[in-house]
Amino acid sequence: MTYYWIDVVVLVLYFVTIVSIGLYAGRRQRNLEDFALGGRKMPWWTVMFSIIAAETSAATFVGIPAESYDLRNFTYLQLAFGMILARIIVSYLFIKPYYDYKVYSIYEFLNIRFGSLTRNLGSLVFLITRLLASGVRIYIAAVIIVVAYNFFTGTTSTLLQYLTAIGIISLVTAVYTIAGGIKAVIWTDVIQASIMFSSALFAIVVIFKMIPGGWSGFADITNNFEGFKLVDTGFSQGDSFGEAIYKLLTTKYTIFSALIGMTFFTMASHGTDQDMVQRMLTAKNYKKARIAVVMSGVADIPIVLVFLTIGYLLYAYFKAVPDPNIPEAINEVFPYYIVHFIPVGIRGLIIAGIFSTAMGSLSTAMNALATSFARDFYIPYMKPEASERHYVTATRIITGIMAVLLTGIAVITAYWVLKHPETTMIEIALSIVTYTYGALLGVFLLGMTTRTRGSDRGNATAMAAGIAVVLAITFLTQVSWIWFILIGTAVTYSVGALFKSGMKT
Repeated sequence: MTYYWIDVVVLVLYFVTIVSIGLYAGRRQRNLEDFALGGRKMPWWTVMFSIIAAETSAATFVGIPAESYDLRNFTYLQLAFGMILARIIVSYLFIKPYYDYKVYSIYEFLNIRFGSLTRNLGSLVFLITRLLASGVRIYIAAVIIVVAYNFFTGTTSTLLQYLTAIGIISLVTAVYTIAGGIKAVIWTDVIQASIMFSSALFAIVVIFKMIPGGWSGFADITNNFEGFKLVDTGFSQGDSFGEAIYKLLTTKYTIFSALIGMTFFTMASHGTDQDMVQRMLTAKNYKKARIAVVMSGVADIPIVLVFLTIGYLLYAYFKAVPDPNIPEAINEVFPYYIVHFIPVGIRGLIIAGIFSTAMGSLSTAMNALATSFARDFYIPYMKPEASERHYVTATRIITGIMAVLLTGIAVITAYWVLKHPETTMIEIALSIVTYTYGALLGVFLLGMTTRTRGSDRGNATAMAAGIAVVLAITFLTQVSWIWFILIGTAVTYSVGALFKSGMKT
């Protein structure tokens, strides 16, 4: 512990570097297109890194190892197959119309296709859902700060500690996001994604070397990897048809949920969520954006594999070397290992990796929330005739407001988990969007795939029906969250198609 200051120096250098890059990258912003879309001049590979950083939050860094630590298998990896398939669909169905209509907020497409009511509802669903989901992710990043603080002070976790940690993360991220806009977000994302992946690889090496007996010891500890699997159908020999269907719908990670449920999940997150799509709209043209989004999907496989490996190695290590002080909350197991067992210096790098994932996803959320609110509500209803300078200033102020709201949600999440330590945060972070994004994907698909179906008021009815059905299924059945977006999409699309309207162009 004498040399913990080395870790502090590593973290300070990280924060200074990220903020400096963010401020430098965001200079000379003349209008809202520069602030929100980087003038549509970003190279495709930077867009790819930004997409990776946006989706690889602290929930990934802490939550995915918790999944393999708990389940002792890699069935979560199956979801990556659906992620790739969905990106291919998104790249050819969604991106070109967004470029053709030159939208800033993707919900402007809904206004062009249907009308202002659909646009407002779509944007409102995004704003509420993204605030909740990203607020949870800030909490997950704060876990490592709190665990480290408790290690050095001998205290136990309190809500005040989480409030302080959450405040630090939000403040630093807000500084460069407000000042630099989307250019700052993307260029810092490039650095943060690199730090995230390299630090995770370091963690694998360190944990593996500490397992007694090396590879043979690892195999012995896990009984030659007993129960380990990559693919799971969810079925068992002798199941009746009804039992098979029940298991299919209630098991989280199966090949069917990956290829069907996760495909719809990712179509919603990467095609109808401003947080993710705004990155794509900064590319020079829709063809470059397509390359960026598909390649980011391919990158998901090694990223998920690395984090699952961390969790499985942690299970083996703590089975071989029992520790009575392992946290009760499985989300804190990896942070606990980092703070107590990772060597000085490398520990600082890995903590910086967690910060990088948190700040990367948080900065994109702040920027997207502000852009959506400004374009969908502030400009059309409050200041339709103001100058570009005014719009940039207003969007910066809105970014700050969103940062405050995200902080508040993260604190509420911390309070909840302190009361319910068994909560698995990766599932919460992913499942929040499933309640509403099926309705959002349904109306977007209605607009993309038809020219005469759907109407402004009809879409409101359809979205309400989609959300209501998903909520009913949540409370009345054991169906896994991974199917919610598919169900919500099917209901919304079907109800919306009952209404007829002409193409609004």
